[in-house]
Amino acid sequence: MSASLPNLRQGLLRLHKTLLDWERDRYERVHGRQSNTALLTAFLEDEQFAWLRPMSRLIVRIDELLEDQEPPAADDVTAIIAQLKLLTSPSQTGNDYAQRYYAALQESAESVFAHRDLVAQLTSDS
Repeated sequence: MSASLPNLRQGLLRLHKTLLDWERDRYERVHGRQSNTALLTAFLEDEQFAWLRPMSRLIVRIDELLEDQEPPAADDVTAIIAQLKLLTSPSQTGNDYAQRYYAALQESAESVFAHRDLVAQLTSDS
């Protein structure tokens, strides 16, 4: 299972980027075109991007596990996969994250493809 962690990370990075691009488009419709610096500040501080932060934190956690000299513990990998499954569960009626994720999948074809690929990895690796 731990051998798939780098692949899951790549899939998650792709999905995260598509969701960030989608949210950036929505943000810029209201606030105008943003520089990369202004966008980074918005991503870190603006509530509109808050829903993406759990995914960002999971990417950091995976990176930390992959940087360790020792292979990740099975419990750590199991927890990451569980979190990934939770983060890839869109819902029209769920919490704010699930609703925003659902909206992104309705409006962004790239997000749909990235979601599909990551979910396929999750179901084949678990």
